[in-house]
Amino acid sequence: MIRFVFAIALACLFAASFQPNRAQAQDLQSLLQTHHDEVERPGRRSVGVVLDDLVASGFPETATFLENWQGKQVYLRDADGLFFYVTDDGADGFTLTDISTGQTLGTEAQNAMSQIKPNGGVRRAIGTALVQFQLSDPDIARRTAAVDAIARTMSADQLAPLRGAIENEPDAELKKIKQRLANMLAAGFGETPEERIAAIDGLSGDVSVDIRAVLNQILTVERTAATSRPDGANVAQTLTVGDQLSESEAYQLLVDLELAPALIPQDTLKQTLAQHIEGGFVGGLPVAQMFTDDARAAAYSALAADGLVTPLVTAQDQKRALETHVFLDVYTEPNAAITNAARAALTKIETRVKFSQMADLTLDGLSLASIYFLAAIGLAITFGVMGVINMAHGEFIMMGAYTGYVVQQIIPNYTASLIVALPLAFVVTFAAGVAMERLVIRHLYHRPLETLLATFGISVALQQLAKNIFGTQARPLTSPGWLDGALVFNDVIQISYIRIAIFVLALLFLGLLLFILKRTRLGLEVRAVTQNPRMASSMGINPDRINMLTFGLGSGIAGIAGVAIGLYAKVTSEMGADYIVQSFMTVVVGGVGNVWGTLAGAGMIGGLQKVIEWLNPSNTLAAQTYMILFIILFIQFRPKGIVALKGRAAGD
Repeated sequence: MIRFVFAIALACLFAASFQPNRAQAQDLQSLLQTHHDEVERPGRRSVGVVLDDLVASGFPETATFLENWQGKQVYLRDADGLFFYVTDDGADGFTLTDISTGQTLGTEAQNAMSQIKPNGGVRRAIGTALVQFQLSDPDIARRTAAVDAIARTMSADQLAPLRGAIENEPDAELKKIKQRLANMLAAGFGETPEERIAAIDGLSGDVSVDIRAVLNQILTVERTAATSRPDGANVAQTLTVGDQLSESEAYQLLVDLELAPALIPQDTLKQTLAQHIEGGFVGGLPVAQMFTDDARAAAYSALAADGLVTPLVTAQDQKRALETHVFLDVYTEPNAAITNAARAALTKIETRVKFSQMADLTLDGLSLASIYFLAAIGLAITFGVMGVINMAHGEFIMMGAYTGYVVQQIIPNYTASLIVALPLAFVVTFAAGVAMERLVIRHLYHRPLETLLATFGISVALQQLAKNIFGTQARPLTSPGWLDGALVFNDVIQISYIRIAIFVLALLFLGLLLFILKRTRLGLEVRAVTQNPRMASSMGINPDRINMLTFGLGSGIAGIAGVAIGLYAKVTSEMGADYIVQSFMTVVVGGVGNVWGTLAGAGMIGGLQKVIEWLNPSNTLAAQTYMILFIILFIQFRPKGIVALKGRAAGD
């Protein structure tokens, strides 16, 4: 019995002597002392043992130590070899902080302390170990920073700690990001081909740029050449010389791979010949004959035959070398199943990207169409009912934008100021439109040339008046905070909230105008005057009053459009000029005096402009030119627009 107990005790003692150092350590300082030399003078290869023990120790202060070690904030006291954090007390001394307890331990002279300075490779290794702690840190900001750090420098050793931090992640959004990043890491660094292929398949539904970067990394190829197609190589494609690869590129590849001798440039050939001139001859030929390429080549060949220089590579030599080699793009990833999965996933993603680009282009076109609709609808009403070519319509847009700016100076709350600015801009520009119609336009009915010149003069005068009041500098019309940012569907499809708001505003105005024209007495009278003013007058309708109200209504709508446009465009005295041409094009293409025609015209012009800009993104001026040419051709075949108006306009 005694022998049995003694044997057990001896076995326990023997086993304890072989436990890792971290089991013997009672605190962080003790653990570091077992790796004293590695901590003091860390190397990229030796630091791994220290980091493994630190991670496995479970000490809560380990993360803080790693951060300080990585940041060169750990010091060694030369007298006893203990490690501390220090702060400069300003009197040639350091205040010491215990790395295990965080308690202040007094001061020490600076010359008694040595700073630990890990090199870049060691700091990167420490950072990798530190991420394991940061991924589960109670502070979400630190967890997010750790995830961002992994995303920036993805490596195989980050996969296991990231997966371990997913299950207990309390934040749902960050948990999704961790899962997505883990799939990206598994696609590139999974332990088995099956695991990597499964991760690649899981990425195929995401069109993000970083996902495509991961797949493209897997599909990285190296261009090479060989006398025959190498067995077991994961070949992406065999290159045809003269088609995918020029002859000069192919031969240079052979030279780079040391499969063929390098070509000798003419300058080098001339210098070599000059070095071998003897008695007025070189290679047995007179120097006086060295004025042609053929003569220099003959002399050089003679020197090569005597073994004095490297032989010249002839065209036949190049051709023979190209014919006896195959040229290949070989995947750096040796497993064909993995590259096939990555190629299939990337093809699927690229297809989704194309559809997403089409959807994004459609959204851009609708957004621009809504802006053109708001800018043109007032002009369509006045032009359709009155036949007045109002060149000052853009200035009513400008007046509305400046009204919004003035309101924001009085009401600093951007939401409240916007609510006030929209109806106020309508009132201001409605009054200005009525005044313009009463003072100028009513005297110029049925005189289109005089009307055009008069309204152009008013346009110039209003621009100058705005410059005198507000100056020539652009003024800010700030949108409310809830309109900041954009609605993002994916990395390809997104639209700003301001443009969404303008689109909704255009729909509201479409509904409002249709209600006024179809359901109110004013609308009935407007339509009556539009279709047959003489008959409307005989029925007791005052065409003069209707013209005044219609012109004021069109001007008021332009003012509201100015507030909407000013939220994302510059507010200047010339801003109306940027939209007057598009407004007239919208009205003419859509059909004069018709709400639905204006909507159709705005949709056509907005969509056409975005398509042309997409096809030729580097030249927006060309896009405008092509669009105008298209509209000129369009009105040749349909002069009354997409939706032709019946009645007086049809007769005109």
